[in-house]
Amino acid sequence: MNCIIIDDEKTARSILTHLCSKYEELDVISEFSNAIDAIKFLNKNEIDIIFLDIHMPDFTGFDLIETLKNPPKIVLTTSDKNFAIDAYQYDCIKDYLVKPITNDRFAKTIEKVRTSITNIMPNEMSSFPTAAPQENDLFINIDRRLIKIDIPTITLVEAKGDYILLKTEDKNYTVHSSLKKIQEKLPSDLFLKVHRSFLINTSKIIDIEDNSVLIGKNVIPVSRSNRPELMRRLNLL
Repeated sequence: MNCIIIDDEKTARSILTHLCSKYEELDVISEFSNAIDAIKFLNKNEIDIIFLDIHMPDFTGFDLIETLKNPPKIVLTTSDKNFAIDAYQYDCIKDYLVKPITNDRFAKTIEKVRTSITNIMPNEMSSFPTAAPQENDLFINIDRRLIKIDIPTITLVEAKGDYILLKTEDKNYTVHSSLKKIQEKLPSDLFLKVHRSFLINTSKIIDIEDNSVLIGKNVIPVSRSNRPELMRRLNLL
């Protein structure tokens, strides 16, 4: 896996380079003391992992992530424990390393990265392949198995941190992904995001009351900003 290290401290970069050298699968191809130079490099090169410091002059690690359209897997490195919650907002962030970084802690990080690759891209495929055998099929990765889901049977999808809970008429599935990613795979004429944490199959709506909808036995909140689109889609008498 090709890696780069971005940290304004030379000592920190040297330590990370040394830690990476203990793993044959990791190839540190470059290191940067500032985010701007790193962005220029990333615009021209494909990278598997970025070891990224949060606190850097003028441009933070989070600022860098926001500039990347398709960020690779990122491991944050910092002396500050206070940004761990912020890190959970990004699907690309696979771990949060607090300096000084020990060998044992780094080993756990590499294992997390390996697991994320296995879970999200088995056999070089994503959990939600763009090329499904049939238009109504969606494949999800569960315990290294690709399970086919009939899209019309999906009733709702709920975001839960780094995972989503996908509910069908018969069964529920927990998948490592984001609400945004699965929304891109589902037909927009059938599914609607009604809340920052919920995506629903509008054909499965049983009842609507105030700012909520009933899907099966699940009461789903509807945000004020999404309610007009929901009402527009309904065949009202």
